[in-house]
Amino acid sequence: MTELPPANQPTFRLSMLIYDRRFRSLTIQTVVFILVMLAAAWLVNNTVQNLAAMGKTFSFSFLDNRAGYDIPFSLIPYTSDDSHMRAAMVGLLNTLLVSALGCLFATVVGVTTGVLRLSNNWLIAGIATIYVEIFRNIPLLLWILVILAIFTDVMPAPRDYRGDDAAASMILFDSVAPTNRYTAVPRLAMENAPGPMVIGNTAISGAVIAYAVALIAALLIWRWVRAWATDVQNATGRRPVTWWISVLLFLGPLAGLTWLFDAHLIPPALQGFNFSGGMNLDNGFVVLVLALTLYTGAFIAEIVRAGIMSVSRGQSEAAMALGMRARPVMALVILPQALRVIIPPMISQFLNLTKNSSLAIAVGFPDLRATLGGTTLNQTGREMESMILMMGVYLVISLLISAAMNVYNARVRLKER
Repeated sequence: MTELPPANQPTFRLSMLIYDRRFRSLTIQTVVFILVMLAAAWLVNNTVQNLAAMGKTFSFSFLDNRAGYDIPFSLIPYTSDDSHMRAAMVGLLNTLLVSALGCLFATVVGVTTGVLRLSNNWLIAGIATIYVEIFRNIPLLLWILVILAIFTDVMPAPRDYRGDDAAASMILFDSVAPTNRYTAVPRLAMENAPGPMVIGNTAISGAVIAYAVALIAALLIWRWVRAWATDVQNATGRRPVTWWISVLLFLGPLAGLTWLFDAHLIPPALQGFNFSGGMNLDNGFVVLVLALTLYTGAFIAEIVRAGIMSVSRGQSEAAMALGMRARPVMALVILPQALRVIIPPMISQFLNLTKNSSLAIAVGFPDLRATLGGTTLNQTGREMESMILMMGVYLVISLLISAAMNVYNARVRLKER
């Protein structure tokens, strides 16, 4: 077989950086990169010069100074004598709490409403449609203010729960009392709780650590059980029953720790003019979580409805032909296939909810925006540093949410053979 000699490569010339398509893309990318770096350098230099003209320096040392202000809602111990760093940490934890609860409740509301919109019952489908259209087409800030007005002007005062002929009554089996000042809910108490574990300057409850370790261990064992069941199914064609193992793995340790620590709920009780015994949640927190849940849930409902409709009708018809009922068809056939369509846009909704939590300033809830980007910024005059830190924190949170959801999306997507 005759081999052809290699073609002569043309000699490199500078004009090839523009006219030769092999080098043109590299030339354009290099020029754009240089321009971006020059613009960034100009912005940094201009900022430093402006700060110097105002007699300021760029430093984060203010975080070690005494904060000097109180925070009414805190998940960790905090006093006005703590540093601005501690205050920012309190605000960050409050932001994460609101975001986590909002994502959880919005997912439940959205999935439920999305399925109900496809119901054959016109009344149920109509009610779900009205909810989606109303909450989706009105700005979130307005909903926050409306719900705040309802809690402030419509909810009864704590004294209205007094007496046999009280003007108001508690809800959810007499365990929750919404008022115009706060919302009284049961408090978790433990008689035999282990001592706290001190990490740095933060004391973490030993019971929380025990529950977390039990949950992580149960999750790891559950994954191993699922892998074992899949191997058995691949080898024999029949999948062993493992639901009871999952129930024991998750409920067994939790029930055991609850009994060991003697954990129980203490309901709120009216004493004098206020509720005590339980936990009084600030209405700003309740309003913010409720508004974020209802607003984002409307968007998730449309995402879920579109994902379900993307699955071919033949899938449900085939499942029903095998004798499956409507609920198992939806849970075992339709939703698993729809997840590959639902997850990507749902990631965007989780990110939007996390960033929208900064609207807590409208209800006076002390989140990251109110602490680091509010009181700390005003006291120290460090606008640039506070904004950079706050933007960086929101960026990291958003990237972590995206990474976690992308990992889950990769697990549920269709595997091509």
